[in-house]
This record gives sequence, structure tokens and C-alpha cells, in this order.
Amino acid sequence: MTAAYDDSNIFAKILRGEIPCHKVYEDEVAFAFMDIMPRSEGHCLVIPKFPARNLLDAEPEGLGQLIKRVQMIARAAKTAFSAEGITLQQFNEPAGGQVIFHLHFHILPRWAGIELKPPASAMEKPEVLEAHAAKIIAALQRT
Repeated sequence: MTAAYDDSNIFAKILRGEIPCHKVYEDEVAFAFMDIMPRSEGHCLVIPKFPARNLLDAEPEGLGQLIKRVQMIARAAKTAFSAEGITLQQFNEPAGGQVIFHLHFHILPRWAGIELKPPASAMEKPEVLEAHAAKIIAALQRT
């Protein structure tokens, strides 16, 4: 049995403006922001504005709209950081590696020969996150 959505999760708080973030994108479906403990330069997150614990309990219609935004932001992040590729991560339930129970996609720009940093290894400086967000925003505006 799937647990109920808990609107006290950190991403729900970010959506409500209760916790600050470095926003990259927002519309009626999705909200994207920089990961505060990035595993690569330009690591950002895309979350739905609708409540869903994860991919397994999201409504297909909303998920279809969300993935369009994920693709758009992934393309912009790749361009913004002159990345050679993108790693897209999405975890479901504790056994699948999920830690925050609000559906989210990690977009990680990648370059050959450069490994990802370990998860939750270091907080990035706010000015670096702000600069990275600005690069992705600029890339989004060019599309």
C-alpha cells in the first residue's frame, strides 16, 4: 500500500515559498531549482506543482506535462554548461533510493571522464548556485 502524500516535505515547502531556493523555471505545471548539494556543475531539480509522492502514484496526464518541462530544462542545462551529456535521475520509494517524498527529477550535466560527486557530500555556496541558475535561465530564454 502506498503512503499518502505529506505536504510537510521540503519540496512542498519550497513550492509554498517557506524555504528559499535558486529558481530556474516555473509555470503552472512545474518548478525547477538548483540542488543545494550538487553532484555536478549545473545540477538542478524539477518538481511538479501537483502533489505526488513519486512516479508510481502521479496521475499520467500530469506526468506527461511534467516530463515535457524536464526535457526542456535538461536541454537548457546541457547548453548552459556546454555539457557533453545529461544524467537524469528519479527515485521511487526508500528501497529505490528516494529520500524526499515529492516527485522530483535530478538533471545532472555531465562530461566524459568527470565522475559525479557523492550524494549529499557538500553544500554549494549560494553565489555559485545563483550564477548557475542564471546560466540555465539564460539558456531557457534563448530557446
